[in-house]
Amino acid sequence: MLKNKWTRTATSALMISGLLGGLAWLPSSVAVAQPANLVVRGLPDFTDLVEQVGPSVVNIRTLEKARPSTPGAGGSDEEMQELFRRFFGVPMPSVPRQGPRQNRPQEEAQPRGVGSGFILSADGYIMTNAHVVEGADEVMVTLTDKREFKARIVGADKRTDVAVVKIQATGLPAVKVGDVSRLRVGEWVMAIGSPFGLENTVTAGIVSAKQRDTGDYLPFIQTDVAINPGNSGGPLINMRGEVVGINSQIYSRSGGFMGISFAIPMDEAMRVSEQLRSTGRVSRGRIGVQIAPVTKEVAESIGLGKVQGVLVRGVEEGSPAEKAGIEAGDIITRFDGKTVEKPADLPRAVGNTKPGSKVALTVFRRGATKDMTVVVAEIEPEKVATAAPEKKAPAAKMAHLGLSLSDLTDAQKKESRVRAGVRVDAAVDAAARAGIREGDLILAVANTEVSSVQVFESLMARIDKTRPVSVLIRRGDGAQYVLIRPTP
Repeated sequence: MLKNKWTRTATSALMISGLLGGLAWLPSSVAVAQPANLVVRGLPDFTDLVEQVGPSVVNIRTLEKARPSTPGAGGSDEEMQELFRRFFGVPMPSVPRQGPRQNRPQEEAQPRGVGSGFILSADGYIMTNAHVVEGADEVMVTLTDKREFKARIVGADKRTDVAVVKIQATGLPAVKVGDVSRLRVGEWVMAIGSPFGLENTVTAGIVSAKQRDTGDYLPFIQTDVAINPGNSGGPLINMRGEVVGINSQIYSRSGGFMGISFAIPMDEAMRVSEQLRSTGRVSRGRIGVQIAPVTKEVAESIGLGKVQGVLVRGVEEGSPAEKAGIEAGDIITRFDGKTVEKPADLPRAVGNTKPGSKVALTVFRRGATKDMTVVVAEIEPEKVATAAPEKKAPAAKMAHLGLSLSDLTDAQKKESRVRAGVRVDAAVDAAARAGIREGDLILAVANTEVSSVQVFESLMARIDKTRPVSVLIRRGDGAQYVLIRPTP
């Protein structure tokens, strides 16, 4: 144990002495050179990768046309005064104005931001982040050989944060695209970009995680590579010199690097870029459902077994889901032959499906599975939720549950787009603790549809009052399961 301890300590000391220019201070009798050499040989060397991929990375500057401020507006001057005072401790010296404001140009191109990008093809197609070019009136691309080009925005997709721009040039050094499925957690990766406007900056680290859920449509690659503002849009490169991701986001409380960075997987980015290059936009599938996670308690209470699938909280009127027969309260467990494990799986699968495709899906409804076919439509803006049904006089009270319920009229069913259900006129005690509110609609109890207050009472009479009961409720356009634990 003593020998091992000294080996580790000496190895560290020898490495430090090497960094200090060979000022070795350890006794020559300590034989630790071999372990130190082994450690050094195990470290990655990025020099060849930088030479190989560096020429394919570009700096992107965006400009916007500044409109003249209204007379008397001194916002920018006041900001500069404050900055000067805070950093130098003295007032900013006065600078003569450059003539009457009304004689200045009406629009001047002003710097807006700095980002990074990389060359996709030799004929001038460049990939970057959508947020890098968003709102820009002009996009300027600078190559590593200092040539500068004015770029045209081919297309940008905010949902995935991928954009493609084009410059008029040929014979450019394009990157090699890597296979993201071969990327492993713990693998060394490198980034090249322009953090804080510092061009051609190289940083390195390891892959911290894959399939990190931070958005609806993308499973991000998490790394500990130093990524800062200005790195956005630059490539994440593996040790084979292949681009496996686009550096896109950082987790930060200060605005700077804090050890957690996220990159868009290159396979997802390439699918988006191909559509942007061919049509200038991205076409995604939709089926028209609002979804929520399935909790362990709900899965056990309704007999689903293991936690899987997504709960359908609402179905849009006239949507593909409604036409297929999907209802609020269904749990979608499979889509297009693939198991839906978590909420993010469904929008990704549907979004990647070509509009117009017929797709099989499986739902779990009231204790049984049901296979359906849905025709995927093209995505569109979400619809505004409809108003809750108007209140009516209570028809029944269940004190042990804290509920006061009433039947729905045909008009209320039509307005709420439900086949059956009862309205909650008041919720206290056990019902309130479960999260039920006045105005909610109860659609099912213990996997059985509720068509009236009488049916609800009948169902509750047969249920063990000492155990929680699963209740499917509708609120606005959304549906969810709650567990009512009766008051003893």
